[in-house]
Amino acid sequence: MTSSKQPVRTRFAPSPTGFLHLGGARTALFSWAYARHFGGTFILRVEDTDLERSTPEAVQAILDGMAWLGLTPDEGPFFQMQHMDRYREVVAGMVKAGTAYYCYSSPEEVDAMRELARSKGQKPRYDGTWRPEPGKILPPIPQGRRPVVRFKSPQDGVTSWIDMVKGPISFDNTELDDLVIARPDGTPTYNFCVVVDDWDMRITHVLRGDDHVNNTPRQITILRALGAPVPEYGHVPMILGPDGEKLSKRHGAVSVMEYDKEGYLPEGMINYLARLGWSHGDDELFTREQLVEWFDPQHLSKSAAQWDPKKLNWVNAHYIKHSDDAALARAVAPRILTRGGHPDRADLVRVAGLLKDRAETLEQLADGAMLFCGDFSGPTAELAEQHLTQTARNALRDFAIQAAELTWTREAISALIKTILASHSLKMPQLAIPLRVAVAGTTQTPAIDAVLEILGRDVVLARLASI
Repeated sequence: MTSSKQPVRTRFAPSPTGFLHLGGARTALFSWAYARHFGGTFILRVEDTDLERSTPEAVQAILDGMAWLGLTPDEGPFFQMQHMDRYREVVAGMVKAGTAYYCYSSPEEVDAMRELARSKGQKPRYDGTWRPEPGKILPPIPQGRRPVVRFKSPQDGVTSWIDMVKGPISFDNTELDDLVIARPDGTPTYNFCVVVDDWDMRITHVLRGDDHVNNTPRQITILRALGAPVPEYGHVPMILGPDGEKLSKRHGAVSVMEYDKEGYLPEGMINYLARLGWSHGDDELFTREQLVEWFDPQHLSKSAAQWDPKKLNWVNAHYIKHSDDAALARAVAPRILTRGGHPDRADLVRVAGLLKDRAETLEQLADGAMLFCGDFSGPTAELAEQHLTQTARNALRDFAIQAAELTWTREAISALIKTILASHSLKMPQLAIPLRVAVAGTTQTPAIDAVLEILGRDVVLARLASI
């Protein structure tokens, strides 16, 4: 898929008109992985020529999303608005070379041309009124009208390429009218800026969404007119929502950073995004290093991928379960604070180690950690009436007396629980549930001996004394 003569150079080129969405993040990931796989260069280019919609906040959102995912570019970010002089220079050179020309047709006239073509059952297009040809006499230049610059597109033959994802693709050049490459005020258009940037940045491989397929023949023909090398292209199918429709806001959070807020780990998101349209055998879980080692665009799917929140949660739970306890504690501490909890009230590293097998997200981990880090107001009257019977209270009182002299370890607490069960002729739920209600205010917790150990002797005895 790549030549040994030229180092691989890929690019991710988002428009800063909003957040970094999931489709864009996946495109960035594939481009990054391809460059890393071949020891090449990954470039970040911000296509900010849409002045009405591009914002500094959107630029920052893209940079934040890339940083969170760990998709660090080797070069960039570059900004197209900083290259306007270069684009104008190339436009002028093309006009001089005869591969582009000034067109004085008004927007209304172009609309009329397209409407006429439609009425004849033809594809709506610009009719080439101002296209210079040998022996052709052009109309008089309208007074005071500023022209656009159009690319002189080839009118016969085909433009084709072997797509890294879709295979051979061909466009009949008669389907391509003469593209506007510069507006009346001289500002270049999207497809032209992309071409010049890919040329100047020596891009060798372009992986992007398949909504760009129709742009590709135009970009290829302009590159050839400039005598520039043509990259290899790969167009990845879109991501669909769980309902099979195009992924959108109505399917939930679609900003990458929203998933950070919801408690997903970047490692989990990278793993899940990679599997949306790419595979390595039956492997579902793999490290970032394995992704780089295995990544091959030949294993990119030609069909659309479907977003599956349950699958994402399963992948994320795997990464939480296998995360370092101290790292989890650092990640969950701010989330405890937002809940009004006190991260320093318990040994958060041990809390994370206890809870991580039960959590799919950091948010769930933070909810669980409030058992140890939140304020405690005792069990509700309903729970107390249901579970703190006289039999249970007698056993709890006996437990508290012996616990006061206990070496406070999980093993010793477990042994004491068994002693109380035997002496009071109780089964485990008959003691464990009242213990949970008394010291945690709930009937469900992780293993009760582990919970009591982390809460600490003083807290446990004080809560037992208050019931």
